Amino acid sequence: MKIGDIEFPKNPVFLAPMEDVTDIGFRLLCKRFGADMVYTEFISSDALIRDIKKTKRKIIFSEEERPIGIQIYGSDPDTMVEAAKICEDANPDLIDINFGCPVRKIAGKGAGSGMMRTPEVMLEITERVVKAVNKPVSVKTRLGWDDDSKIIVPLAEQLQDCGIVALTIHGRTRSQMYKGKADWSLIRKVKNNPRMRIPIIGNGDVNSVEECKQRFDETGVDAVMIGRGSIGRPWFFRELKHYLQTGEHLPEESFEWYLDILKQQVMGSVERLDEFRGILHTRRHLAATPLFKGIPDFRETRIAMLRADTLDELLAILDEIPYKFGLAAYA
Repeated sequence: MKIGDIEFPKNPVFLAPMEDVTDIGFRLLCKRFGADMVYTEFISSDALIRDIKKTKRKIIFSEEERPIGIQIYGSDPDTMVEAAKICEDANPDLIDINFGCPVRKIAGKGAGSGMMRTPEVMLEITERVVKAVNKPVSVKTRLGWDDDSKIIVPLAEQLQDCGIVALTIHGRTRSQMYKGKADWSLIRKVKNNPRMRIPIIGNGDVNSVEECKQRFDETGVDAVMIGRGSIGRPWFFRELKHYLQTGEHLPEESFEWYLDILKQQVMGSVERLDEFRGILHTRRHLAATPLFKGIPDFRETRIAMLRADTLDELLAILDEIPYKFGLAAYA
């Protein structure tokens, strides 16, 4: 499978762009564990062209992450074109346009999945960005605004006609946010449309290796994008790749092995940002990781872990967990 000039192995799995999640440290870990493509956090085109430091930092990536896409969002065509040119100067492998984010502060202003209510503007932005840059351009979007306006099947053809090289579809409407179950039937319909020539990437509710394989088998998508299922679990890509290639589950590692990965993530984030922001950025991963789920009487430790504001304090809490809860391989 190819996206532009980028070649991928059979059944590739991608890391979804997620705000306050897919920073460079997390992307590098996911890449190390087998993610075939990673994306930056989504980036405001308005903030980017205004040269906001925090936003400019988001387009920084390392060569080890390739292939990587920079994702931008916005509602004004001129601003999106200017932002895309700035992203092109950073030299990613592709530029991705976010027409899928459902949060109110973005969709409510007409950007992200808010574009589902103004598809004509969506198409104008896409066409103009494609023409303005030499990098391949892809799009990520949803099924529609709500259950009464699931427009993705005809919209996919129109986006393809704008010149994009790939289309990612999240199997929910904007109104659903992240509630209910992702509907992959329309993703399958887009993929099986004989008029579609570009790769179709499916996204939504892939939280196990079995679900990932099922999505490939039932829909025929060219790639599966993993979002929330990877938070606090960068090793998930290693498990996915093994299962997709062999049909067997990868043997589990020790508790300390997984914990060490999370510690590496914390320390890497602190090193690249600073102590305060690095810890803050990894709290969501520590709160969501399945590693701590089901541990009896873990509540107080969880609270202390998420309140720790120095690296030494946080690492001390993490180091104590295997022994405090009898999870150490060699007690």
